Amino acid sequence: MGILYQEVTPVEQSSVKYDISNNCAVEFTKEALDATKPAPAPQEPPCHIDYTFVMYGASGDLAKKKIFPTLWWLYRDGLLPDNIHFIGYARSKMNVNQIREKTIPFMKVKESDKGKVDSFFQHMSYVQGSYTDESGFRDLNSKINSFPGGTKANRLFYLALPPTVFEDVTRNIHTTCMEHGGWNRIIIEKPFGRDFDSSEKLSNHLSSLFKEEHLYRIDHYLGKEMVQNLLILRFANRIFGPIWNRDNIASVLITFKEPFGTAGRGGYFDQFGIIRDVMQNHLFQVLTLVAMEKPVSKDADDIRDEKVKVLKSIKPLTLDDMVLGQYTGDPDSEGDKKLGYLDDETVPKGSITPTFAVAKFNIRNERWDGVPFILKCGKALNERKAEVRVQFRDVPGDIFNGGTVKRNELVIRVQPNEAVYCKMMTKTPGMRVDPVETEMDLSYSSRYKDVNMPDAYERLVLDVFTGSQLNFVRSDELSEAWRIFTPVLHKIENEKVKPILYTYGTRGPSEADDFIKKNGFEYSSTYKWINPNL
Repeated sequence: MGILYQEVTPVEQSSVKYDISNNCAVEFTKEALDATKPAPAPQEPPCHIDYTFVMYGASGDLAKKKIFPTLWWLYRDGLLPDNIHFIGYARSKMNVNQIREKTIPFMKVKESDKGKVDSFFQHMSYVQGSYTDESGFRDLNSKINSFPGGTKANRLFYLALPPTVFEDVTRNIHTTCMEHGGWNRIIIEKPFGRDFDSSEKLSNHLSSLFKEEHLYRIDHYLGKEMVQNLLILRFANRIFGPIWNRDNIASVLITFKEPFGTAGRGGYFDQFGIIRDVMQNHLFQVLTLVAMEKPVSKDADDIRDEKVKVLKSIKPLTLDDMVLGQYTGDPDSEGDKKLGYLDDETVPKGSITPTFAVAKFNIRNERWDGVPFILKCGKALNERKAEVRVQFRDVPGDIFNGGTVKRNELVIRVQPNEAVYCKMMTKTPGMRVDPVETEMDLSYSSRYKDVNMPDAYERLVLDVFTGSQLNFVRSDELSEAWRIFTPVLHKIENEKVKPILYTYGTRGPSEADDFIKKNGFEYSSTYKWINPNL
């Protein structure tokens, strides 16, 4: 199994990885970075470096369903070192066998992996303790130090915790767990505050304890294959560069749709709503990647600098540039679809929290001024879909009468069925010389049949090990995003703005479609992309 070292240039998929503290190198083949194949043994005996991965919130759903399975997949595929220890930490009284029992159903274990699963859990320990009391953290530190090399081990701390305990936990980490020979990296799950002030408070607290290089604010959307592909599509293709501007692009529509409701998570969701839960973070990160200027390099800070410039060019959002919705049950359906948001027993009675939102943004710079960037997200809609749709302007001087020529679109489908396709006009097959809509299509499931796409969390957790912050949110990005959203969020809450009702399983409020059309996106009902693999 390969030993993992920090890369010289973190964002590059280099074949040589280094530990910068000891200047040791281990040669990896290309297969070592392929999540479908184990890493080969190094040719030379590597420098011995120990790693400890601490999972705070080990008893919670996120740890059970995502983080522990992610660690298993990385371990199974040889992308983590042999000399690593996993420690679960939570308030609950439990043990490693109980963690295993809860996690196994989500780990996708093959029959041939049974022996390796045993090895994985043999690397795991559990410490019970409070999140507010230092004594539990001192016990944790003692446990880490008890491992061979523990006093010099590199340490990763994953906070899969509610934001109410972020400050206590990070303070206790700083006080009790950082005096050792290796590096420290802290992974923080969203939400990063509820508004500008709470986010600034958290950021100021974290900056008083850690340097920015220690902090990895994780937004799993940045680990998705097609979101990461945006950089390559934009900056490795000559064909897009000259047309990627307001002279050629009419609008950009970024969509996130889920075909299910809150399903018992209403108590959590109601505290945040769809804008905080999806739009302010996931969709805004995608917007910056679509709109940013070409960075001077692939360095994480060079890329994040350009993303911040985009955010600084956007004025605060107002209610005039939004449509809000909340789903109701469909009495003609069965199961969950019969239940509206307010029928969820975990949702407060009479809640006016939006479960659907559409918002328009204008990026006031030379490249984009006047081009509407429309973000749309919602629950209990007609399909599961996340995509970026870049719609180009009408063809000038149309010689084909009758309005048959439709706008070209470049579509990056994030999920499901990852694809990149370009909607274009071609001649109708046969004797007639009329234009018809079709597409040039790159569907990943047909073009890359033998590639096992890693989960977003796999990419991001591995990035933390290698020290790449490219796909993590920097504090100034966070601050600018909250500056844009905070005024309208406060207005919605203070004035108790009522969302428009829409039926479970539909496209959302009809007012949203009217709003999108009014703001420059032309929907053609004559065309629908057909997944060629179905």
